Amino acid sequence: MSAATVPSTIAPVVLAPPPSGFVRRFCRNRTAMVSLCLLVLITLVAVFAPLLAPHDPARSSLRAIMKPPGMRYLLGSDDLGRDVLSRLIFASRLSLLASVQAVSIALAIGLPLGLISGYVGGWVDTIIMRLNDALMSFPALILAVVIVGLMGPSLSNAMTAIGLVYAPRIMRVVRGSTLSVRQEVYITAARATGCGDARIILRHVLPNVTGPLVVQATVLMGQALLAEAGLSFLGLGVQPPEASWGAILGTAFPYMAQSPVPTIAAGLVISVTVLCFNLIGDGIRDSVGRMRRSGD
Repeated sequence: MSAATVPSTIAPVVLAPPPSGFVRRFCRNRTAMVSLCLLVLITLVAVFAPLLAPHDPARSSLRAIMKPPGMRYLLGSDDLGRDVLSRLIFASRLSLLASVQAVSIALAIGLPLGLISGYVGGWVDTIIMRLNDALMSFPALILAVVIVGLMGPSLSNAMTAIGLVYAPRIMRVVRGSTLSVRQEVYITAARATGCGDARIILRHVLPNVTGPLVVQATVLMGQALLAEAGLSFLGLGVQPPEASWGAILGTAFPYMAQSPVPTIAAGLVISVTVLCFNLIGDGIRDSVGRMRRSGD
């Protein structure tokens, strides 16, 4: 085989499953599809919040303090007389965007470091992974609280802290997949044809780590939302008058004995959304795994 014909034989050898086959298998997973539909519905509610909210979420009324659920306030009102349903609808924007921000930061840090660590190996891999192990030895939420405490309480700082905490998990997944891919024959053939390391990583390694990476990122979306809710519940995330689901849960919890509906509603929304992310991640993982076993 001549050097001129090697690239044409390398390109078709890709471990990543074709999109059509993946979609077909994912659609057969009813649990994942129901979760995806629910997540899309929640996202649409966030997008069209101004049209769907029955009241101004920031408007308070002394006459409506701690009102029980009724025709005017479907989920009741909070301690400042604000409509709980409207606040939940608008809070979905901040909660979902916060999860996206945290996972984006984790990907921006963990993906390149994982690729470099797995592909280069040697002392570079040793240094990166020792630092990675040191960060993963700390409980994620406690480390995020420490970072937010140093940076100051705000939603942006909270999501930056969560992204830094979750970056080692992305890094470990990418490194493991890269170690497996770099042993493949087509990687050796690409080197033999004179392809540079950057080209090999971008064209042959990166597409083959996207499967595990997407699964991990999807699961981390749910975990980031839960972490943001925990930080906001403690007063380290969203600051008044803005609200996320965790902040609503934090303000409603002291009045749970008097009016349990706001606490239950906020907790239920958080639980359902996190569950949807986890089930979608499981569906993606199962679909990719079946495709690789079947050789599609």
